[in-house]
Amino acid sequence: MNRIIRTLIVDDEKLNREELIYLLNDFPNIEIVGQANSGEACIMETMKKKPDLVFLDVEMPEMDGMETAASLKELKHPPLLVFATAYPQFAVQAFRYEAIDYLLKPYDEKHLEQTISRIEKTLFHVEEKEQEVANKLGIENEDGVIYVEPTEILYLQSVDKQVKIVTKSKIFFSKKTLKDLEKRLSAFRFFRVHKSYVINLHYVSKLTPWFNGAYNLQVFGRNESLPVSRNYVKSLREQLEL
Repeated sequence: MNRIIRTLIVDDEKLNREELIYLLNDFPNIEIVGQANSGEACIMETMKKKPDLVFLDVEMPEMDGMETAASLKELKHPPLLVFATAYPQFAVQAFRYEAIDYLLKPYDEKHLEQTISRIEKTLFHVEEKEQEVANKLGIENEDGVIYVEPTEILYLQSVDKQVKIVTKSKIFFSKKTLKDLEKRLSAFRFFRVHKSYVINLHYVSKLTPWFNGAYNLQVFGRNESLPVSRNYVKSLREQLEL
């Protein structure tokens, strides 16, 4: 499913707006939620429609694109900005307003495609990070359910039909399977290194050769060594190294 980018087109020339809308029709996740022919109208439409993205002309009468951008940045949830203009000399000023890109007219379709790709990465990366912060791992015990931040977990170990969850400050035990917990934590850079171990890649501090291609692994803040099966060594190094 495509995630939708709600988009407002701002240009005092109707033909310019129509041309850009025509080009944006090739991108299925771009939804045009409105148009504006002036800076004042742009601000009103932005407050009403709450777009994710605004394509903003620079040269407009009365309130130009730079003045409009300054006003948009004052909003509680400002949209991403892409300046669209025939004048290259405003590029440096445009990026002072944290513009995603600066498109020159007539539009280059390849450049536009790169711009949309950059916007997708910016918007959706933020969404994923916000979701990551909101999610916690629920661990049931006799006292109820304890919620643990995945970023606090160092590693998980399958022990006697339960899973030991080692965090920075405490150790918990879960009756869920290691496979189930591995799946739940997959978005947080957890990685299986052994049939009985899943580790948080952020906390790996050292790999030491053991025997027959296997390794031992250490995590920050812990003294014990964790086994890394030889079948996982190559993939683990690919995950860890630049």
